[in-house]
Amino acid sequence: MPTYNIPNMTNGIDGTLVEIAAELPIFVPFLLLFVWGFIFMSGTAAQKKRGGFGDMPLWATLSSIATLMVALTLSITAGMMTGTILAIVVIVTILSGVWLFLDKSNREL
Repeated sequence: MPTYNIPNMTNGIDGTLVEIAAELPIFVPFLLLFVWGFIFMSGTAAQKKRGGFGDMPLWATLSSIATLMVALTLSITAGMMTGTILAIVVIVTILSGVWLFLDKSNREL
């Protein structure tokens, strides 16, 4: 019995991703974490390079919204995502929005 069953590539990308998610349940959370981290770090670094500072609450909110869009797209396909992961993504998006709303360090009143 092999440790990992190779997915059937003739089903298309949907079937392949569903089979990978079935074999490796941590695949979807790591994919979403990668999307969030990539947007957050690259946006903060680019803003710091241009303006001298990186607005972390802004980029946390933007990356959370982008991750929510990816998560909603993945939740359309049956078997890709659980409700728990989607709920965590929604909660992180709401909390980062609250963080942005409550941050007044770099904004005028």
